[in-house]
Amino acid sequence: MAKTRAQQNRAIRQDALREQLAKQKHLEQAFECARNLGEPGLESSEVTRIRAKADIHLKLLDKYLPSLKAVENTGEGGGPITIEAIERIIRKPDAHTD
Repeated sequence: MAKTRAQQNRAIRQDALREQLAKQKHLEQAFECARNLGEPGLESSEVTRIRAKADIHLKLLDKYLPSLKAVENTGEGGGPITIEAIERIIRKPDAHTD
């Protein structure tokens, strides 16, 4: 099924937003926070501050980008997917008698 104009526009906006957020490096900053949490000798106030910073970055990503947990698969031209079954026959070689 072909996408409507509204769906195409939405996809374009989402791609542009993903690009913009990628440039802001929210994901990289959240990873940096995770690395910092692994450092020994952090005080509880530092841990709390780092976690809050990571949460902010992750929430920004989650707010503006839809979850990509589900993937829609379509066939050629946006139609249904066709599956072809292939039958395989395995034959044992004939025993040769001399």
